[in-house]
Amino acid sequence: MPMSFFQRTALVAAFALLAVNTSSNAQTSAPAALPDPAATSVEAMGWMKGFPPPPDKLITFDNPVGGVFPRTRWSFSHVRETVPTANVWRGSGTPSPLPAAPRTDIEAVTFKPLGSTGETVTFAQMIPRTYTDGVLVMHRGRVVYEKYFGALTPERPHIAMSVTKSFVGTLAAILADEGKLDPAAPVTKYLPELKDTAYGDATVRQVMDMTIGVRYSENYADPKAEVWDYARAGGMLTQGPNYTGPKSFYEFLATLQKEGTHDAAFAYKTVNAEVLAWILRRVSNQPLGDLLSEKIWRRIGAEQDAYFMVDRIGTESGGGGLNTVLRDLARFGETMRNGGRAPDGQQAIPKAVVEDIQRGGDAAKFAKAGYTLLPGWSYRNMWWVSNNPHGAYMARGIHGQSIYVDPKAEMVIVRYAAHPVAGNAGNDPLTLPAFHAVAEALMRP
Repeated sequence: MPMSFFQRTALVAAFALLAVNTSSNAQTSAPAALPDPAATSVEAMGWMKGFPPPPDKLITFDNPVGGVFPRTRWSFSHVRETVPTANVWRGSGTPSPLPAAPRTDIEAVTFKPLGSTGETVTFAQMIPRTYTDGVLVMHRGRVVYEKYFGALTPERPHIAMSVTKSFVGTLAAILADEGKLDPAAPVTKYLPELKDTAYGDATVRQVMDMTIGVRYSENYADPKAEVWDYARAGGMLTQGPNYTGPKSFYEFLATLQKEGTHDAAFAYKTVNAEVLAWILRRVSNQPLGDLLSEKIWRRIGAEQDAYFMVDRIGTESGGGGLNTVLRDLARFGETMRNGGRAPDGQQAIPKAVVEDIQRGGDAAKFAKAGYTLLPGWSYRNMWWVSNNPHGAYMARGIHGQSIYVDPKAEMVIVRYAAHPVAGNAGNDPLTLPAFHAVAEALMRP
């Protein structure tokens, strides 16, 4: 049977994580040797050029290596050509403004990579070294830097990976603020189908903050990890003629069993986002794409529709399936920075929702997860909170997707990428200090 985009993406993660010998969420050092960014660029490789493209340049649904790096440098910006999707309508209004005030000094900002004892890197050097597809910097509501590379263009959506989770967490917080969802309630109040699973004695809040004790591993280097069962159920892997397991996200979630204790420690697991997305659908009686359109996308004045990847029965992937253009990702980040006010001045997200995220979660529980590159951080409503002096917080996705909000510097940085290493260890040593250095530079008179 043909290998889907989902399967190929999983293979990318597997190969990358085998290289670092760790799981997708571990924060150990990235491998020393990485493919040359210039030699593996879309331009250099010539993917999908010509009418038709040459056979060795095709990236297709049934190409077994169509999603393996460096082909992902094209496919991450062309997801809807490869798999089924569900639309997120931008609405019929005029896009909210993103006024430009270019700064020529951004690329010259210097910083030291995490763990480096002497090397100094510029923002301009960081961009190719982290396989950036697009990066946009906003300061005080204005776009001061915006560049695109490879297959990504301003009007083309890119896969957001686990940045999706932060949208799902924000939606849950909005429904809670509206009184439609009780975070203190048991999960089974909304999903009685999960009474005999790991979530049978869990609360919605524990799901939102990922303090669930559930037997589920995302270690792509382990062929027996539960992530592969999740992928098969969601249509990310071919099931095969003798497959008898769950055939949808819903069916898979109903198989998950408890491991450990709830609310004892932070444990980042994509299935929690899928459970929360299910709760949102049940509470709102809407598909996730329609709910996102109503509560966020239309309200921030998005300029393009977004879309979700879906499973075999049309269920959106709340754990990593959202695709957006970079400028709309910036609109969302800017809305969060402004306490929920969209770039057009409208209150798009309740201020209390944003403030709750900014306060962060339990840092002691987060520390137990062992994220050595994120000391002092916490997790709240599926956002990563730095607790640094600037109060910065992030949405983060594998292969380098990010929304970085720095309230003190009045700055937002959004970035899409196709890093060959799935885990954030491949990006964090360069991107985190780069973002902070730009913030410091923008704060100087």
